[in-house]
Amino acid sequence: MATQATAQRNFSFLRIAIALQTLTIFVQATSAGLLLSTSYGETLHSAGARVMYGASVLYVLAAILAWKPGGGSPRPILHAAGFLILASVQVLLGIAHIPSVHLPLGVLMFGLSLLALSRTWRRP
Repeated sequence: MATQATAQRNFSFLRIAIALQTLTIFVQATSAGLLLSTSYGETLHSAGARVMYGASVLYVLAAILAWKPGGGSPRPILHAAGFLILASVQVLLGIAHIPSVHLPLGVLMFGLSLLALSRTWRRP
């Protein structure tokens, strides 16, 4: 019974991690708009990139914790690791100032994060 409670708590942590990641990507889109129109937008977007990357790392950790005690499928770990790779590429593209790839990748990441969030909320 204690193992089931731990697995449920870790699964809730996974939901929170994905929701945080989705929120930070949405904030990044907002700060990208501010980047184009205000003097402080670059600072906000840069700080937001660090928070978004941290949220992606937290997602990987949460996926590992949700898998290990419950013995479920390791598929969420693969999704989280893939997302961390996308986040790394996104950061590198932003530093290199390549908006023609940076912006569409950001949109893709937001969509994938929403998809992952909806999948975790559908599970019983």
